[in-house]
Amino acid sequence: MRDQQTCVSRTFRYREGVSGLRERKKQATREALSMAALRLAIAHGIENVLVEDIAAAVDVSPRTFNNYFSSKYEAIWWRELNRAMVIGDLLRARPADEPLWDGITHAVLQVFGGDATAAPPAGWIDGIKRMMSTPQMLGEVLKGQVAVQDELATAIADRLGLDPSRDMYPRVIAGAVMAAYQTARDYWLEIEPPVPMGPLILEALAQLKNLQGGTP
Repeated sequence: MRDQQTCVSRTFRYREGVSGLRERKKQATREALSMAALRLAIAHGIENVLVEDIAAAVDVSPRTFNNYFSSKYEAIWWRELNRAMVIGDLLRARPADEPLWDGITHAVLQVFGGDATAAPPAGWIDGIKRMMSTPQMLGEVLKGQVAVQDELATAIADRLGLDPSRDMYPRVIAGAVMAAYQTARDYWLEIEPPVPMGPLILEALAQLKNLQGGTP
């Protein structure tokens, strides 16, 4: 197991599980704060949610919140970032003889596959749209996307025996995968009636594979 603190503000990520009772409790608190921040922002509007409100929803102090997150925007995006950051590890764990695009698709859907089973709850998408219209939230999203793209590029390089600091290919592919994911997410926010995100991600990745002319 590798335990890593990601250099995206003060976001923490734990790969392949969390060892130790203390770390599991910290992880549970972090997850609870992130989910409470998201739910409150969707219900009341992010501009109307205070750190004190988020802390109270989890029955902790604002000081405890500040030990985990630097802002409500970071707290909201942490859950999405935390699960996306494991895509690289999942790709590394795929069979060595599996084509790269198949491995990437399986890894991405393993993370976001739960989003394929049902449409989002009523009001959920409208709340996310309002959040995503704020500059602070967009800033957190962009920072997170850079971190995920770098991690995925490193995993692709590891799989292909390349050096991501010298070979552009892993970074180009990782950037394309992130663009496909972002496109699927944008469609998910706009399509009426609401649909699950999973099939949209699968379609976007399939179109990207076709643009590449096959499997690298």
